[in-house]
Amino acid sequence: MSTDRIIFSRPFRASSELANLGTVLDSDHSHGDGQFTAAATAKLKTITEAPHALLTTSCTHALEMAGLLLELGPDDEVIVPSFAFTSTATAMALRGATVVFADIDLATGNLDPDAVAAVVTDRTKAVVVIHYGGVGADMAGLLALSRAHGFAIIEDNAHGLGGRWRGRSLGTIGTVGALSFHDTKNVHCGEGGAVLLTDEILMARAEIIREKGTDRARFLRGAVDKYSWQDIGSSYLPSELNAAVLDAQLAEFDIIQANRHRVWDGYAAGLPEWARRNDIRLMTVPDDREHTAHLYYLRLPTEDRRDDLIGHLAERGIVAPFHYVPLDSSPAGLKLGRTPVPCVRSAEFSGTVVRLPLWPGLTDEQVSRVVDAVTEFTV
Repeated sequence: MSTDRIIFSRPFRASSELANLGTVLDSDHSHGDGQFTAAATAKLKTITEAPHALLTTSCTHALEMAGLLLELGPDDEVIVPSFAFTSTATAMALRGATVVFADIDLATGNLDPDAVAAVVTDRTKAVVVIHYGGVGADMAGLLALSRAHGFAIIEDNAHGLGGRWRGRSLGTIGTVGALSFHDTKNVHCGEGGAVLLTDEILMARAEIIREKGTDRARFLRGAVDKYSWQDIGSSYLPSELNAAVLDAQLAEFDIIQANRHRVWDGYAAGLPEWARRNDIRLMTVPDDREHTAHLYYLRLPTEDRRDDLIGHLAERGIVAPFHYVPLDSSPAGLKLGRTPVPCVRSAEFSGTVVRLPLWPGLTDEQVSRVVDAVTEFTV
């Protein structure tokens, strides 16, 4: 059996990336909003069924745009899961809003609607939900709370391109959706993101915010004879070089997803018996959701045993990291946010989770090696 090191993640290489890049470099248009921005946006709208999509320079910037669109400010509170990446919170804090941390559901790692209900106030203007691992959160509970309290829902869908909740595309269920095309994601362009919108009025303003506060997008369409400063904004538009890579990736989306699901399914088939014997919690997907095979995780009974498994796999040449230090316990979280109810489940999840290698190029033999190495470990 091969003893080559199995890394945790490797960016996918699409077949037309170099050709697309050559086209851009041979043209007179390498800044944004060229042919590949248009082509990638069209593909993205087909995959997500979103009425409106705008490419951005990162998911963090897409979240920042969400904060600008919703006009968040110092008088507002935004509820975010404690178990999340920093961008989920920092994009809201950047607007001066108070970040309020809420706990997760241990079954999925996603924001718990009951935990949101426990911390919502009359200052709550938005709730940011992540779809952890590409598995949709409990949107029924969150949408009910949104209607009852009048707050917006921002979907941090960095893991969830192509995922569904009750047949609806993740990222299109709330007020604003944010996507990531970082090179650790299923589809990537090195660094990139997108905003998904269903509201025409928000879309019109989002175009302006993304283009340094100008109506340049309307000018390029011939809707105005000159463009000028219209609103606050920043430079959130990616270059054509990024868009060219993204367009090549999106063209092979089905291939990427089929191979990621092959790996995910290999873990799901090979680990349950071992998990039952050792009191291990494996990643599960509720019946009303379609996941994206962004990651496959398992949870150990204790943090010490989690660390032991990571070390065990490392000795066998397999990289398997944990995920997310809870935001409510971080220095910035303590300074910029508040935690009305202790996020004990976030701490438990963070302290016990292990993610297994998952990328499209993993061979079946490598997946078997990972399964064999994991099942050699006894809790």
